[in-house]
Amino acid sequence: MLLLKATVFTPPPQSKTLTQNPNPLTATTISMAADRPAVQRKRTMSALEARISLVAALAAQASAVSQRLLLDLATETAKYVFPKQFEARSLEEALMSVPDLETVKFKVLSRRDQYEIREVEPYFIAEATMPGKTGFDFNGSSQSFNVLAEYLFGKNTTKETMEMTTPVFTRKVQSDGEKMEMTTPVITKRVEDEEKWKMSFVMPAKYGANLPLPKDPSVKIKEVPRKLVAVVAFSGFVTDEEIKQRESKLRKALKDDRQYHVKEGTPVEIAQYNPPFTLPFQRRNEISLEVESKEDI
Repeated sequence: MLLLKATVFTPPPQSKTLTQNPNPLTATTISMAADRPAVQRKRTMSALEARISLVAALAAQASAVSQRLLLDLATETAKYVFPKQFEARSLEEALMSVPDLETVKFKVLSRRDQYEIREVEPYFIAEATMPGKTGFDFNGSSQSFNVLAEYLFGKNTTKETMEMTTPVFTRKVQSDGEKMEMTTPVITKRVEDEEKWKMSFVMPAKYGANLPLPKDPSVKIKEVPRKLVAVVAFSGFVTDEEIKQRESKLRKALKDDRQYHVKEGTPVEIAQYNPPFTLPFQRRNEISLEVESKEDI
């Protein structure tokens, strides 16, 4: 019907365009009739395609993020699932393992039946005084650990996140002018006169002395000089009573050493290498005392 009506229509002579096309209405009508559903279909498909594209883009982005997170998680987990081991001196040490994280650099100078002598390279630490009068009280340790961890993970002047290291050091120290030593861990140390302990994180070596300053005034940055230490490794969980017994035993053994003796006024230091979820027999702990060569006296 539409085509028939268009055929008998006579276009105005003044319209050049219509004169050239004797059947413009037919073409226009056919075009409009054909275009309407096409336009509707095109708009419907565009909206659908837009939704599909958006969902696909979000899925791809989420997948990329998930892959990065999974990769980071796998990398970090591998440091604990596939730990490294020190040279074993006994069956107990053979079962111990430490995370594959940056640690204090040292060289073993000699080995005795009960301990070994190490030369420890210089390093920097972040230190915090622990509340309470014991070195391994859970609440005191947790508070100090959290303060140091906040500094390490961005609570500093440059808001920089730094890599975690190992071990954590806990040590008793004298209140006047004590020096920090050891490189990768967290140190917990007690100030003798004040009945205080201090905990220290070893700073990543790549920063050297150019470490960001902590925003928390209770966190102090110190350099630990090169030193010689006598070290005994042991597994299990650490308690104040056990440290007291092991320190006494180590000091007694060093009295018979012909080459080294305990440096006067040196505090005991405890290094803990493993995260809390590590099984007791796999945990590596070390107790150490700074020593000096008798030839240097």
